[in-house]
Amino acid sequence: MKKIGIIGAMELEVEELKGKMVIRRRVEKASMEFLEGKLNNTEVVIVRSGIGKVNAAICAQILCDCFKVTHIINTGVAGSLKNEINIGDIVVSTDALHHDVDVRVFGYPLGEVPQMGCLAFPADERLTQLAVSSCKEVNPEIAAYKGRIVSGDQFVSDKQVKEEIVSNFQGFCVEMEGASIAHAAYLNHVPFVIIRAISDKADDSAKMDYPSFEKAAAAHSAKLVEHMLPAI
Repeated sequence: MKKIGIIGAMELEVEELKGKMVIRRRVEKASMEFLEGKLNNTEVVIVRSGIGKVNAAICAQILCDCFKVTHIINTGVAGSLKNEINIGDIVVSTDALHHDVDVRVFGYPLGEVPQMGCLAFPADERLTQLAVSSCKEVNPEIAAYKGRIVSGDQFVSDKQVKEEIVSNFQGFCVEMEGASIAHAAYLNHVPFVIIRAISDKADDSAKMDYPSFEKAAAAHSAKLVEHMLPAI
């Protein structure tokens, strides 16, 4: 039987989904509250991981070990790395990588974790396509893009930093958790997808844009997650 793990870094990224689910039990592990039950007639475990790559990785591993999830969805907000991807739009992962890993001194490409055998962690193609089609149905007023999501333990709000990340990794958006969730899912052989609504442009305007648009962006992401669940 399928059981979908749904991770959001911040409460606003999962509060709408929590409010609509039928909660069967609450479990606290690693200072995180895991809510197990049903959402849109689908078995789910919803959790706020906290911000950053370590929190996200710990959360994903608990979902695999303790709840035996069959799929993982990471929902939330991100900064756009492409001019055509506007605030409010959705990016769905084709793959994800760590933009702040640098072991080039030993011959690894920038961004590759040593001894992993891959630069980026591939998302499940079916989940990716399902997320895009769901977005078109429930959020017809915004655009949905498929592309690479890059993660690091920093909030990108500097034009030069943004340009370096774009040049090095050709990412579609940047945030602080997705690659770690992808990394954990990859190691556990659990299909995953990362869904990001754009809250800012990851440049010098980000500090102003983010607080204004994060809630609306998170709502777009949550709406499509709820819609896609029965089809997984």
